[in-house]
Amino acid sequence: MAAVKSPLTETAQKVTGNALQGALVDLIDLALVAKQAHWNLTGRNFKVVHEHLDEIVDLARQGQDDVAERAVAIGVNPDGRARTVADRTELPQLEAGYLADDKVVAAITDALAQIIARFRERIAETDESDPVTQDLLIGLAAELEKQHWMFQAQL
Repeated sequence: MAAVKSPLTETAQKVTGNALQGALVDLIDLALVAKQAHWNLTGRNFKVVHEHLDEIVDLARQGQDDVAERAVAIGVNPDGRARTVADRTELPQLEAGYLADDKVVAAITDALAQIIARFRERIAETDESDPVTQDLLIGLAAELEKQHWMFQAQL
């Protein structure tokens, strides 16, 4: 079986791989949380929030693909299995059942803030290990921050 050779040193590959794996888990779970909220949303602002949640899902899904492909490009196998995400996620989970629009907006705002904080840590961690990955993380953080602003404005 062929293996992808990393353009990074072993240490840089490890640091960068850990940052990418953490980002992957965050983005997969963000998409799942947002879709769960999308399906169970109720309230006066249903339509606006319902459609906005799909923007989060699209951003998270595209981001997870970009992050996973970057991991493979540096010789690290991404792990997006359900068990891995469930075991490693740091996002608070939504309650089961119908969800009021104001509670969903608050929960998504909080989830985005948490993810952004971790992305900023990963950006700092990859400063020396891999500027290419750092650039990817910066771009994703900018999009996540934009969505955070838009959800926060609804509070």
